[in-house]
Formats: sequence, C-alpha cells, structure tokens
Amino acid sequence: MDVIIQGKVLAAVLVIAATMGAVVNKTHFCTMGAVSDWINMGDTGRMRAWLLAIAVAMTGVMVLEATQILQLNDQTFPPYLTGSFAWPRYLLGGLLFGLGMVLASGCGNKTLVRLGGGNLKSLIVIFAMMVSAYSMMWMPLYEKVFLPWLQPLTWDLPIRGIETQKLSTIIASGIPMGSNKVLLGTSIQAIALLFLWVFVFKSKEFRTSFDNVLGGVVVGMAVVGGWYLSAGPLGQSWQEAAQMSIEVPSRVQAQSLTFISPLGDILRFFMNPTQFYLINFGMVTVVGVVVGSWVWAISSGNFRMEWFTSLTDFLNHIVGGILMGLGGVLAMGCTIGQGISGLSTFALGSLLTFLAIVMGAVMMMKVRYWIILRGS
Repeated sequence: MDVIIQGKVLAAVLVIAATMGAVVNKTHFCTMGAVSDWINMGDTGRMRAWLLAIAVAMTGVMVLEATQILQLNDQTFPPYLTGSFAWPRYLLGGLLFGLGMVLASGCGNKTLVRLGGGNLKSLIVIFAMMVSAYSMMWMPLYEKVFLPWLQPLTWDLPIRGIETQKLSTIIASGIPMGSNKVLLGTSIQAIALLFLWVFVFKSKEFRTSFDNVLGGVVVGMAVVGGWYLSAGPLGQSWQEAAQMSIEVPSRVQAQSLTFISPLGDILRFFMNPTQFYLINFGMVTVVGVVVGSWVWAISSGNFRMEWFTSLTDFLNHIVGGILMGLGGVLAMGCTIGQGISGLSTFALGSLLTFLAIVMGAVMMMKVRYWIILRGS
C-alpha cells in the first residue's frame, strides 16, 4: 500500500482525535455524566452538549453529501446503513453498554480521556473492554452466543423495498410513487434536525455555558472530520491504494470516530506486534484521545493520579468494562461510535442504540441508588 497516503490519513486522524481528547478533558464533556446530571439533578447542560455534538455531526454530513464531497453507503465501518436491520443487537448491545458505562464511571471515550488525565482505574477498564471486544470480534463468542438467535430476528430491508436503514430512505419508501422521494425524505430529515438545533439552544443556561457549547461543537466537528478524512478526496485515494495493495491493510473504509472495536483491534495487534499493517484508523483515534487529554492535563496542571478506593470499586469497573466491550461490539458502536458517528448518517439502528444506551444507564443509576438507600 502507498505508505505516504496511509501516513497522511493516520497522522490527520491522530490530530483530530488529540484535539477532541484535549477539549473533552477541558470541558468535561461526558455522555454518562450527561445522563447522570439529567436524571439525578435535572441539569440538562451536558445532555444538550451531547445533542449539540449530534446536531453538528448530522449537519456536517448532510452538507458534505449535498455538495457531493462524500457519499456514505452501507460499506462504512461499522456498516451503519446496512440493509440488514438486526434490531435486537442494537437494543441489547446498547442496553449492556449503558449498564456498563455507569459501573465503569464513563463511556469508552471518557475512559481514554481519564487515562490521559492520570486516572489509573481507566487502565483496568480499558483492559476489560479490550478483552471482551476482542472475544466478540476475533473469537467465536459472537457466532456461538449471539448470532444463532439474532439471525432469525434480523429484517432484510431490501426485500421490503428499502435499500438502507437511512431514515430518509425509510421515509421515502412510504411516499407514493410520482413524488420526488429523495427530496421529500431529505426535507423531513432536515426539519427533524432543525428541531434538534432549536431544542439544544432553547436553554439560556446552556447558551451561556462556554464549555458545554465548545465540547459539543468540537466533538461533533471531530466526527465530521473523520468522515471527510476517510471518505473524502484523500480517503478515496486511500481506499483505492488499499485495493491495489499486496498486503491488505486493516479497516481501510469510510468511517469516523468510534472507541470499542478499535480496542479489540489493539489487543489483536499486541498479539502480532510485527504486523504493522494491522494498525488502523480506529486504533490511532484511541491513541490520539489519550495523548490529547494528557497534553491538556499536564499544561493546565490538572494531571492527577487516581486508583480504586475499595474492592467493590475495582469489581464494578471490571464488570463495567466487560459490559461495554460486549455491548459496544454487539451494538456496533458506543456513545460516540453510534451515538454521534452513527447518528450523523441518520441510521435507524444508531437511533435505537442511542436510546438503549440512555435507558441502560438510567436503569443502572436507579439500581445503584436503590442499593445505597437499602444500605443506609
């Protein structure tokens, strides 16, 4: 493969991820914290920041597609727009991930940011995520435990006359013939996006919170940057070079930021450290977030070492990491991978995963609150 093109792509995504890591550390952007603030305190600031990131990413992708700079299809990694609609995996995977991120005190992205800030608990969580993600991706766990009952429940959308699970495509399938289906579907999609923007900035408290706005904008733009980099002009050259390569590199596809499957890929690389072609886009994003967070933590004087306070704390984080690894691979993404990158494609499966993650997080928060009350 052309190492110059590969180097450019990986260097660029390293910068994008490092910038995001630094900003997330500075602004305390946190999807688990967003749910916790909302449920426990009625504070919607960080939830609106998450929704702002989604709105920015959706808008960016719509603009890039409208200007023909990129065109996303069902060949992305993960395949957000696949016509194979395995709705149970989105719901169960999202639920497991939501449960896990509460036990582990943060999602995959936040765990990486905390590691950069000196939190050594994150090393244990990352290792647990790595092992469980690797087991799902590169061992027969998924095929033996999940696939047998998932396959019969999966809907084949093309058989139903729907090419992909993109919301505009699904909407267009229900519009009578003779109408401009694509235009109408996209218009409805754009109206829904407009409502999202209005909702986010409806709160004066949010509008005046520099950190929340900054965090949402930068995370959303990082996702747009990932899509542009991997599927835009440079990304197309990157993919063409990979197709002509004798030694096929890993994950050379249109993609954006996601943090669970790359951890499984990192463990795979550790087991084959001389096979440099295994180093891929997602793995570099993981490193970039940690580096960016570390740079911010050191430069701002906020680098703090932290360890577990008890055996229970240790076990909670281990279980949380395992659940996030399993759920993240099963759902094909995390709070960033599905909750922002996936939603930026307007995929129905991404919406289901987002809702399931929030539901899982709320359930675990309620359970932990009940346990505390019972013990007091």
